[in-house]
Amino acid sequence: MLLRNDIYPAPSHPDQTPQKNIIGGAGTYSAIGARLLSPPPSSRSVGWIVDTGTDFPPELREIIASWQTGVLLRPRDALTTRGWNGYGENDHRAFKYLTEKKRLTADDLTDELLAAKSFHLICSPTRCVELVKRIRDRRREMLGPGGKDPIIIWEPVPDMCTLAELDNTLHTLKWVDVISPNHEELAALFDFRHGNSFDSCAVVAQASRLLEHGIGIERKGAIVVRCGKEGCYVVERSSSAKGRSSSFFPAFFLDSSRVIDPTGCGNGFLGGFAMGLVKFMEAEGVFRPQDAAIWGTVAASFCIQQVGVPVLGKDSDQQETWNGEHVEERMLKYSLQLSRQDDWM
Repeated sequence: MLLRNDIYPAPSHPDQTPQKNIIGGAGTYSAIGARLLSPPPSSRSVGWIVDTGTDFPPELREIIASWQTGVLLRPRDALTTRGWNGYGENDHRAFKYLTEKKRLTADDLTDELLAAKSFHLICSPTRCVELVKRIRDRRREMLGPGGKDPIIIWEPVPDMCTLAELDNTLHTLKWVDVISPNHEELAALFDFRHGNSFDSCAVVAQASRLLEHGIGIERKGAIVVRCGKEGCYVVERSSSAKGRSSSFFPAFFLDSSRVIDPTGCGNGFLGGFAMGLVKFMEAEGVFRPQDAAIWGTVAASFCIQQVGVPVLGKDSDQQETWNGEHVEERMLKYSLQLSRQDDWM
């Protein structure tokens, strides 16, 4: 879903000026995250839907068109959906809709979108199951019984990350390949709060409890916990003595002065992460969520450098840049950052 956002900074932020009418929305940032790692012509493989309201500005159409994605623009006889984002300390974010939202269903998917190799779902547990069932049913109708199921990445909505929804969440795990709450949402499922500091031990323990129930039909999926400025934590089952393989990945920017606005960062991470999963699966036939987390981290690093979405441009050789940098160079920098961390450990 694309939103026109109003963004209010945390009380400790030096600039308390709200930013109004900023392009955003979870779907937008997820698409951007995937697009960052998919230069043309593969950019057309990034599919998403935008409902253009009666107030949808022409300049926004131009920006979206410049990305050269597989976007489906649909006119809507109502205002474009607007959102309010308010930030607190320790990466806490509050959100509410300012206009009526347009909910998407599996029946909104065109045949081209339905054939996608991965889907990023942001919804409640019960709705996730409904969507996955309908997507699979429609794909079998279109592709036949031999059609391969897509990778399902589920981002639970924050207001459904409660102890009361834990059983529904656990039931939903078998329907997805990846579940990705942020650290606060994961904690809320177990009626825990991080308070003013990040508790990495709690993240590991809570993710392990989800892993015990198995992710996916074959219990081979992964949990990806997005931890804001602390990076992310990825855990999956393995044949090791511990029975699992896990890693913490630091954020790309360790210097907070480079971070301007975290809005959409988590969604952008999952867009890049999804693209990484698909690319590794295509190249090697292997599910590699920890390697895909590197892609997600790099995608997220572009999303937090400004208010709004990253800026697409070209260098003197007409090569694509985002925020004035080449994505592949940032990927290399982050890989080197990780190798130094491994050497130190």
